[in-house]
Amino acid sequence: MGYFYFARHGQTVWNVENKICGATDIELTEKGHEQAKELGEEILKQGIHIDEILYSPLVRAADTAKHVSEITGIPARMEPRLKEQNFGKYESTPRNGEEFKKAKESFANTYEGGESMIHLCQRIYNLIDDIKKEADDKVYLLVAHNGISRAIQSYFTDMTNEEFAKFGIKNCEIRKFEFPKEDA
Repeated sequence: MGYFYFARHGQTVWNVENKICGATDIELTEKGHEQAKELGEEILKQGIHIDEILYSPLVRAADTAKHVSEITGIPARMEPRLKEQNFGKYESTPRNGEEFKKAKESFANTYEGGESMIHLCQRIYNLIDDIKKEADDKVYLLVAHNGISRAIQSYFTDMTNEEFAKFGIKNCEIRKFEFPKEDA
């Protein structure tokens, strides 16, 4: 039974300001850089085996992955499918805005120029299916975004639209995802 790990990037200025980052390329704060280094140290301390890090092309995830790679010695490469969802007209608006909360519950909504939840999940599910094919031989750490964590969680867990829309993990939190054993 194979598995992989997922970690969200470190803190950004827009996280502090409670703004939606989405596909906007926002850098880490100083605390975010420290969180990323601490994540690398925690992986070493716990003796977590990882063969390769795959990271989003957005700078906040790329820098997080590079810090982890430097500390652990694990090779890292960019994976374009890990880019955060584009929230269209909601990029840079308050995360807790009522209009955005409601829009997030409509999975075919592209937010006027963004990407729907359905399309996001399609690209993440395709990536996970590719990882699953290698999972018995290779362990990955995916470093990406909160929206990506939702899609990954929904691959493994039944969720209502409301649960999906509310799901999230903390900056530099690491989670393990195990593929269910296939019936012979």
